[in-house]
Amino acid sequence: MYGGSRRHFRVALQLFVVFLMLSQVSCQPYEVRTTPPETQEAEQGYLLGPEDVLLISVWKDEHLTREVVVRPDGLISFPLVGDVPAEGRTVEELRLDLAKRLIKYIPAVNLTVAVIKPLSYKVYVVGRVAKPGEFLVGHYTDVLQALSLAGGLTPFAAENDIKVVRRVMGQQQTFPFRYGDVRKGIDLEQNIILQRGDVVMVP
Repeated sequence: MYGGSRRHFRVALQLFVVFLMLSQVSCQPYEVRTTPPETQEAEQGYLLGPEDVLLISVWKDEHLTREVVVRPDGLISFPLVGDVPAEGRTVEELRLDLAKRLIKYIPAVNLTVAVIKPLSYKVYVVGRVAKPGEFLVGHYTDVLQALSLAGGLTPFAAENDIKVVRRVMGQQQTFPFRYGDVRKGIDLEQNIILQRGDVVMVP
């Protein structure tokens, strides 16, 4: 019986030690705070571009909480650190860069970065569609979705001669899209994700 009491005492002591360790871990301050889970999930793969509007918040510092716009040169301006590259980066990459720069002035800096107006992700649909023009999509869109935004094809469209035109580093690339085949479930891989600035041409 005495041995059983000692075993119970040791188990209770071990549980108490574990509880103390967990309490200490939960109280540890974080040097940089991440964006909220729902925002982080939505923005995880989004690459920033000119005209995007961001909300940068530094915890407990109202003067360093503000909206900023990605300029045409791809930079943002922020107090203390000046110009910071934003174009082509994810929100997380920009947040980490800002934190590294700000930590020189604010020890244990605590900040969040969120896209509140994704205005740079525009695609264009031209030719034989119901509503040709520029479309601000704000998220990843494939060719079928872009055609849907444009109201679909007109009766005179050459549905198997559609092309996606993309400009990369000054070079023009063309991707064929056969709408008739995709509608039948054939060659679905041609329904590519569009990049900002892509033009869907429907002859």
